[in-house]
Amino acid sequence: MTSYRLPTGGLIDRDKPLSFSFDKQRLIGLEGDSLASALLANGRLLVGRSFKYHRPRGILTAGAAEPNALMTIGQGGRTEPNTRATMQELYLGLEAVSQNRWPSLDFDIGSLNSLLSPFLGAGFYYKTFMWPAALWEKLYEPFIRRAAGLGRATYETDPDNYEKVWEHCDLLVIGSGATGLAAALAAGRSGARVILADEHSRPGGGLLSETATVGGQSAADFVAETLAELAALPNVTIVPRTTIFGWYDGNVFGGVERVQKHVSAPQANLPVERLWRIIAKHAILATGAEERPLVFGGNDIPGVMMAGAMRSYLNRYAVAPGKQVAIFTTNDSGYALAHDLEAVGIVPVAIIDSRTGATPASYRGRARVLSNAVVTDAKGGKALSAITVRSGAGETTLTVDALAMSGGFNPIINLACHRGGKPVWSDEKAVFLAPQNLDGLSLAGAAAGLDGLQSCLADGAAKGMAAVQALGFAADTPVFADVAGDFVGGSIKPLWNIPGIRGKAFVDYQNDVHRKDLGLAVQEGYGHVELAKRYTTNGMATDQGKLSNVNAIALLADARGVSPAEVGTTTFRPFYTPVSFGALTGSSHGSHFQPVRKSPLHDWAKKNDAVFVETGLWYRSSWFPRAGETTWRESVDREVKNVRINAGLCDVSMLGKIEITGGDAAEFLNRVYSNAFLKLPVGKARYGLMLREDGMIYDDGTTSRLEENRYFMTTTTAYAAGVLNHLEFCAQALWPELDVRLASVTDQWAQMAIAGPKARSILQRIVDNDISDEAFPFLGASTVSLFSGQLKGRLFRISFSGELAYELAVPAGYGEAVADAIMEAGREDGIQPYGVEALSVLRIEKGHVTHNEINGTVVPGDLGFGKMASATKPDFIGKHMLGREGLQASERLQLVGVMPSDPATSFRSGSHILAKDAQATLENDQGYVTSSCYSPHIGSTIGLALVRRGAERHGEEVQIWNGLRGEFTAGKLCSPVFYDPANEKLHI
Repeated sequence: MTSYRLPTGGLIDRDKPLSFSFDKQRLIGLEGDSLASALLANGRLLVGRSFKYHRPRGILTAGAAEPNALMTIGQGGRTEPNTRATMQELYLGLEAVSQNRWPSLDFDIGSLNSLLSPFLGAGFYYKTFMWPAALWEKLYEPFIRRAAGLGRATYETDPDNYEKVWEHCDLLVIGSGATGLAAALAAGRSGARVILADEHSRPGGGLLSETATVGGQSAADFVAETLAELAALPNVTIVPRTTIFGWYDGNVFGGVERVQKHVSAPQANLPVERLWRIIAKHAILATGAEERPLVFGGNDIPGVMMAGAMRSYLNRYAVAPGKQVAIFTTNDSGYALAHDLEAVGIVPVAIIDSRTGATPASYRGRARVLSNAVVTDAKGGKALSAITVRSGAGETTLTVDALAMSGGFNPIINLACHRGGKPVWSDEKAVFLAPQNLDGLSLAGAAAGLDGLQSCLADGAAKGMAAVQALGFAADTPVFADVAGDFVGGSIKPLWNIPGIRGKAFVDYQNDVHRKDLGLAVQEGYGHVELAKRYTTNGMATDQGKLSNVNAIALLADARGVSPAEVGTTTFRPFYTPVSFGALTGSSHGSHFQPVRKSPLHDWAKKNDAVFVETGLWYRSSWFPRAGETTWRESVDREVKNVRINAGLCDVSMLGKIEITGGDAAEFLNRVYSNAFLKLPVGKARYGLMLREDGMIYDDGTTSRLEENRYFMTTTTAYAAGVLNHLEFCAQALWPELDVRLASVTDQWAQMAIAGPKARSILQRIVDNDISDEAFPFLGASTVSLFSGQLKGRLFRISFSGELAYELAVPAGYGEAVADAIMEAGREDGIQPYGVEALSVLRIEKGHVTHNEINGTVVPGDLGFGKMASATKPDFIGKHMLGREGLQASERLQLVGVMPSDPATSFRSGSHILAKDAQATLENDQGYVTSSCYSPHIGSTIGLALVRRGAERHGEEVQIWNGLRGEFTAGKLCSPVFYDPANEKLHI
């Protein structure tokens, strides 16, 4: 194949040359070129190597289905592998590198795999790497991982921006060919909000490659005139370079727009890609049809190309595919190409038509037509040199440098099947058609199986009008002038299995799946289409089988002796084409990786010099350093001691907060908690355990009864959303008959813990109500008046520190002012702020658990909460599974305290517990340390641990082993409560 630029024609700007490079060779293209057309214009035929056999590959298509011309584009953080050259617009300075070859594209050592091809058929990896087993990790797996993949991703940071947007419309038109333009025009004139999306850089679809005329206008001029009218309509939005990749519930469509993938230097204030989430009342799929390859020997040699792609390069880009061109066709598409070739002075060597006497009357060219003939093999290495043609007269060899093929057209219906619909086989058209009566989506034009520009224009206009009329809009259906010079597909003779093939006949170009692989799959029992896909890897590459799937299905059907309808298709799923992680991530990377949540007391903590730590989505104050303190431990030890001696204020606003109301709220809580809540008095709080269905603890927290039918629940910070979802499921799915309503109020309240022996006297200075021990005992909960009636708040007498403590909740906007007032009220009593680190020390000293201990594998009894699983309630979530023998076994891991034998030594969380003289082996593992800290009260490191039979082993000497750091510490098991085991301080 000797491709070259034609001296005239095309939709390119010959006055704007663009310099670019391919494999470091400097080349010249023109503005309006794709990378693929520019390479062909420079005579570059070999552009890649196949995945398995490393066979030479050339450009096959002119669009999104391209399996061969995959390039790595760009440098540094902008390096993007597996870019389809057919979809990449050329720009000044573009740098493209071929993939899957070493040391070079022309000389690829991997091509030696072709010599081993008899041993590398379908499923060879299932059979080859089974023995000896010892070589799997040492040889096989490293080899397979090294060979896997095509391009290489960069390790450098992407410097560009991405964004996500939502959009709403009455009608989304997907595809801007003849059908899409007609549909958008009809709907746009009605006043409906229309979005017209197309994956190519320039709207117009196949019309940009056409030589037919519409009412005497060239196809390109017709496109320009139609687009001008659409652009003038304020209710129409045109988005080129936008691939609609998925159809989701609620008629939501996902799309990705290549905003700046076609420029040399992206602007910093614009994204390079934009992810669209479009909610459409209705959508029209006008995606056209994909030309089908023919399966013959050597059909992958550079120089073999789809007939429609040749027309695109010829008419749109002014690139001739070669000088000696043959055309192999099963329909009239081949004759349209012959007509266009002859118009630029290239007379095809031959038109090989598998049909008998089917030459269309509209073709009056000079090419020799060989009817009832097939191409059995193509010859050549890095470029096509000849083809073998078989007909009734026998075999003949033709010298050619380019071969176009057309096996028919498959409607592009992927999106129509993304929500579970199955394609339907049509014997008449020899294609799979979309399922009928899709809710919210219509198919039009070639995507619906129609053929010819006139039919597509009329169908697009009719479908566009029908869609907006159903939405209440009125307008006249556009009438288009007659189309002249169009080659309608005509009768098609499907050709699946060509006899007499000698070379490898490829079905899936990218994964090197050939015809015999599919026959082998059937022979070895993998004839089901889903099994064959995985056994042969057909349709599993980056092109997802756009060109190969129908041929593969037909070959499977032939091997099984059934029809393609019986074989069926594999499951269609998003994405239609690859979508970058950058587009999916949008702005959510770096410091914006996830939303930042700041407590209502964040500014209060900040002005008190807090050091913050990320906990989930929240920034929490970790500790509050003071002058002279050089380590975080000094600050934390001071804060802990001060809480035990005076008082401290800690921000606990991050706790999940859920209001539960309704006449059946008490019954509802009684079912979701394992302990009793039905008779909880108004004005009291209770600690509760929430179990999963399997009996394991899901979450813990306090719930307070503020009024007869109003409860206030707190949850673990990280489980706030999960607990609310769980409660909603219970209310809506398990017990819909209960009168209960749920509302997340986490952001509505600023909540602060005031803990320490002086907490009551400090709080009483701002709380108007009597909060003495008699009036407001432990676990009291009530709405209170603050600052002589200026503000209402909620006060809870609960403690996570083991000291006399309260939690005060006020409306979020008042949080900082109230915290300031409490600090001022307690200044003479020595109140200090304390952070989450000190809070952790206080809770470990007291033996309180968090999700370090509630790790998804423990039941109430494991943590010493066995009595909190009610034996008298008729039912609660997890009750019956909790009774399983394994969950009551004495050998289970149970909560204990752990201390070093020598206070001067320490240990870390995650360390394992071994018997005193046991070897450090998996068999001797007795449990592990879940939480640890230095306790200034005890004067040593302390910890909580889950240990086998821990409750009965208090006082036992053990080893604490950290295998990662090689640390052994002598220790002993003890009660998990290190401080005030009689709970006297809670009740003062």
